[in-house]
Amino acid sequence: MPELFNQREPVYVQVVRHFKEQIAAGELQPGEEMPSRRELAGNLGINPNTVQRAYKRMEEENLLYTEGNMPSKITEDTKVLTQVRHELMLEAVETFIAAVKPIGVSLQEVQHKIKEQFLLEDEQDGGETA
Repeated sequence: MPELFNQREPVYVQVVRHFKEQIAAGELQPGEEMPSRRELAGNLGINPNTVQRAYKRMEEENLLYTEGNMPSKITEDTKVLTQVRHELMLEAVETFIAAVKPIGVSLQEVQHKIKEQFLLEDEQDGGETA
């Protein structure tokens, strides 16, 4: 979980993003139990109502499901899980484009630099690919 929450967006939105990132990275598996709302609030040092709001948002987005009084679990719906990955990637690409467009780089330059940097990161990570 982020050690410090930023002040630009609500904490519950940051909690949702964190879990989406963990799901997309495979750190949270389909069907895996989530911590209780109270437990997560205590671990993060935030209000339980904030965690409740984050869980509610994730349930609305079909990322989590809760059956009766059982713990909430990560969805097993592969379509939803794939969509999370695409959403995060699109968000990152849009942010990147907004940052580089003003400096007037061409698409070809961007593609070359991304490929170069991606391969460099792989080398530094011991050859692992995402």
